[in-house]
Amino acid sequence: MHTTVEAEVDDQGNIRPTEPVKLAPGARLLVTVLEPQDAADSALLSEQVLAADWDRPEEDAAWSHLHQE
Repeated sequence: MHTTVEAEVDDQGNIRPTEPVKLAPGARLLVTVLEPQDAADSALLSEQVLAADWDRPEEDAAWSHLHQE
């Protein structure tokens, strides 16, 4: 079973999980480092990704019953 755990790096460079986690001795970990982003950057990136999915003829047809004419 794979578990994803969010963590932050403290002032000394130590990785600190944001929630308690129990690991067995010898547990193996993979660490992915994410660049810090402010909320506005994340929202803009999400908008581009969602627009690519939402701006399709199939989506327009699926929601056409909500258009007021």
